Amino acid sequence: MSGRPMIVIGSANTDMVMEVPTLPTHGETVLGHEFKIVSGGKGANQAVALARLGTRPVTFIACLGDDDFGRAALDNYKKDNIDTDHIVIKEGAYSGVACIFVAEDGENAIGVSAGANALLTPEHINQNEELISSAAMVLLQLETPLETIERAIDLCNKHNVPVILNPAPAKGPLDSRILAKVQLLTPNETEASHLSGIEVVDLASAEQAAKKLLELGVKEVIITLGEEGALHCTKQDCHHIKAPAVKVVDTTGAGDTFTGGLATALTEGLDIEKALLFANHAAALAVTKAGAQPSVPTREQVEAFLAEK
Repeated sequence: MSGRPMIVIGSANTDMVMEVPTLPTHGETVLGHEFKIVSGGKGANQAVALARLGTRPVTFIACLGDDDFGRAALDNYKKDNIDTDHIVIKEGAYSGVACIFVAEDGENAIGVSAGANALLTPEHINQNEELISSAAMVLLQLETPLETIERAIDLCNKHNVPVILNPAPAKGPLDSRILAKVQLLTPNETEASHLSGIEVVDLASAEQAAKKLLELGVKEVIITLGEEGALHCTKQDCHHIKAPAVKVVDTTGAGDTFTGGLATALTEGLDIEKALLFANHAAALAVTKAGAQPSVPTREQVEAFLAEK
């Protein structure tokens, strides 16, 4: 690998995944099938996606606890040749965890305990300003403190480094002051609904939500639509890129694979339509396997899948 690095600033979790016939409703106990413990967290997932899909070095800035989960996560990142030198290990803290139910139709329900992710501070971002200034692109999510995310965006703006903000898991609107500093926002349907105040139920409402977010200052918006693909909007126009049809096993981490694929393609000089095509195919492959990071495909697998179409 060579060239300016891709940097991910964000969350690192250990996912405890249980396969169930259907997602439990309030007060319901569902007997599960297979149980797995795998590496997850939206930041870590995106770092793994960049490492497997791209040709640039990848650096992950995060915070882990000094525990078995944290040590196992570090080992896994190193296996994907991710630079872990800027990951903080917090003594006495526990690493982030997620409990995930995956239904037979591939849909999931997730509960997250932030743990050490909540301890990633703006000061740590300041310590990495020189590294951030050298990046080809920086990827961010919303599973670490908002003030830390905002500081990272400010440094990227200061050094003219493009930012992709994957606003997950957004539960309400974001300050327009933050959105105005973001080059590319990649919410899913639910997140776009929360951020814009417009319920996204189809392509027409997705376009309305995207235009609302553009009015708040975002330069470009890509709303991921699951099996329907993705909608890309600028102030000039919108266009829809369909996703390839696949058999869905587990949607966990698909959005992170999409974001990693998109960032990879854009920094390699592909136009937005080809970048979306690449990202859609990467995400489609991801949903055919279980687990967040175990399901992330390689560059070769995505290129072979594209060649089939």
